[in-house]
Amino acid sequence: MAPTRTRLTHPQLAALARHAFGLTAGGAALPGADEYEDAEGVLVATRTDGALAVREVPRWRSPESVRAELERRGWAGVAAWVGAPPPDAAGLPAVVLALLPVAGTAPDSAAISTLAAAWAPVARDRAVLVVPVPVTATAPEVAWPELAAAYGAAELAGVGTPAPLATGGRAVLFTGLSGAGKSTIAARLVELLLEAGRTVTLLDGDEVRTHLSAGLGFAKADRDTNVRRIGWVAGQIAKHGGIAVCAPIAPYAATRADARALVEEQAGPGSFTLVHVATPLAECEARDRKGLYAKARRGEIAEFTGISDPYEEPTDADVTLDTRALSVDESARAVLTHLGLG
Repeated sequence: MAPTRTRLTHPQLAALARHAFGLTAGGAALPGADEYEDAEGVLVATRTDGALAVREVPRWRSPESVRAELERRGWAGVAAWVGAPPPDAAGLPAVVLALLPVAGTAPDSAAISTLAAAWAPVARDRAVLVVPVPVTATAPEVAWPELAAAYGAAELAGVGTPAPLATGGRAVLFTGLSGAGKSTIAARLVELLLEAGRTVTLLDGDEVRTHLSAGLGFAKADRDTNVRRIGWVAGQIAKHGGIAVCAPIAPYAATRADARALVEEQAGPGSFTLVHVATPLAECEARDRKGLYAKARRGEIAEFTGISDPYEEPTDADVTLDTRALSVDESARAVLTHLGLG
């Protein structure tokens, strides 16, 4: 039987790193499989007879390598600081090991670069070594003094206010039946954001199908791929501080959750907003200028959402819009208010 292989998420890769570095007791909590790979498909660990063997730990520097670098630099009695530097860095020691707890964040996240860059002014008049570590800031899996000691610090000088990393970028995904009003409301939201001086990219469902997802059909696997691609692109935009507005049908709950995870891994918790345009099926059919619902009812269109293919109504929507009671402008402004950008 061929070995089972699974791709690890960023939090799972961080757990693998903690296990490999001996930072936490017990094994890493990973899904059942024989082989594990990172986001690029590189084999990082195997499991044989229940025993986990780590082949490599991408991205993370081991405590051993950091201790070796401190020794090469001739830094003795190094003090560690966890997280961002304090507002007043005057009281920091002359030599600092800055440990950035960024477990669960994508390796190329702009949030990590922003956090590391905050140490640049501090490094002008003191020796600073910045090291990202596979620990969660808000719920550390390792006590801060133990973490500092593992990476070669003689003492813990302090801990910055733990806070989730965030780039300031956002992704808004509209979901709803065909004809619900998603594209129209999304376009108006883009106008309002541009008027407010924001950098915005619109990923409309039909245009994405023409370009990004050309060649995909409407079977469940193809629909899932389409929404995940949208989520990934939206995450890239949000990662760099922009705002992505997306308007696919996105009929399946699990795939919408995947899109949320793809964005928040890149731009930080809370960077994804799910908007359910909850126009009822009967209203969507009544508005149907293209006659698509009629064709679907006659069996001329296969796998049509709401007729011959299911639409899983969101239970986790951040904003729900009833377009029977709200105009396009009122709907868009409701989303803008939720985003805190109105």
